[in-house]
Amino acid sequence: QVQLVESGGDLVQAGGSLRLSCVVSGTIFSIYNMAWYRQAPGKLRELVATITSGGTTTYADSVKGRFTISRVNTKNTVYLQMNDLKPEDTAVYYCNAVKQPSRDFWGQGTQVTVSS
Repeated sequence: QVQLVESGGDLVQAGGSLRLSCVVSGTIFSIYNMAWYRQAPGKLRELVATITSGGTTTYADSVKGRFTISRVNTKNTVYLQMNDLKPEDTAVYYCNAVKQPSRDFWGQGTQVTVSS
């Protein structure tokens, strides 16, 4: 079965950096469009960044210039480099793999906490 396993979440001070990783198994990683979402307590899950199978990226306005999404197909891994972290970045971060029309998979999430 398809599995997505995130790692890299931690407690960090404002202004610090973290790199999240998501390893995908059980499928052909390179054909999937990948994304990172986040969900803060009491809030809806929001899209943070996407990267297509071809490498095209998009970002939420709130993270542009601070976060970078990337992928290494030979490692079945997608990354989220997060710099200049702010307290409002505190959330559980989720990895998502999508292949239209019907393949949509999620990881279990990794906690990122940014202290002020």
